[in-house]
Amino acid sequence: MTSFPFVSYLRVFEPLDAFGDEQQVLIMDQRNRDRRETEELDRGLSLRRITRTVSDPFPHSSGDLVRVLHYPSPEGLTTPYYCPNQLAVRSTLAAESISHSLHNPLLGVLLPEAARDAQQQRLDPDSFADSLAKLHTRSSTWGIPFGWFVLFREDDHTEVVEGKHGIDTVRISAPLSQCIDRARYAAASLAVAAPGLDLLDELTEITEWMQTFTLTGMLELDYGRVADLVYPDESPTDVQAGIESLAEGDMTGAAAAYRRLATRWIKIRQLARAS
Repeated sequence: MTSFPFVSYLRVFEPLDAFGDEQQVLIMDQRNRDRRETEELDRGLSLRRITRTVSDPFPHSSGDLVRVLHYPSPEGLTTPYYCPNQLAVRSTLAAESISHSLHNPLLGVLLPEAARDAQQQRLDPDSFADSLAKLHTRSSTWGIPFGWFVLFREDDHTEVVEGKHGIDTVRISAPLSQCIDRARYAAASLAVAAPGLDLLDELTEITEWMQTFTLTGMLELDYGRVADLVYPDESPTDVQAGIESLAEGDMTGAAAAYRRLATRWIKIRQLARAS
């Protein structure tokens, strides 16, 4: 069994009419594919990229995967929402981030200059700029940022995906407008009670990101493989309790909530440094 890092995702799904004509054609071709099949395709393509004989982690195909979220309505029906993978843009941004933290010769081994040049030539400047302005997916390796938990509640729609060796992932989804309201309320509370917290800056930035999308969309937190180590997870409740305690001046309650969070997630972050 191939082992991948623990990567979690925060994704915006939008209705079909939020996309341009070209993207709608791509969506229509993939809208009936099962989500599990999409995830398997994504992992398989990733594995093939990293096992190439010549080091080149960039996608060479102009095609893109689309994920479909079927969100249930109170009437028992489901409405489809769509999230393009935007892999070419995300891999380019990841390469730029790595290039700032690594130096030759290691950078040249992981991301050869020839591969980076070829990727730049494959990218269409206009579509790259459009995708960059509305990047539907955020990712986090070896843990989930606490700010993401602000956006969800434990009673939000939750899907637990079981696999052969445990839980493959847990996905929590909620209306995007509701998540924006939650982030704004939490940010307002922190601005008064604890303006120096990094969480406040994180919430401000993530709210601006969510506001670039159609407000009738949906937001999904995809735990990824880390779900098998933490689920059932009370992190959304603990984050909410911590913020409410700060707003009420209850430092003991805030400290207790943070301690529960830290205890739960420190073991995951330690895996990033394990050999």
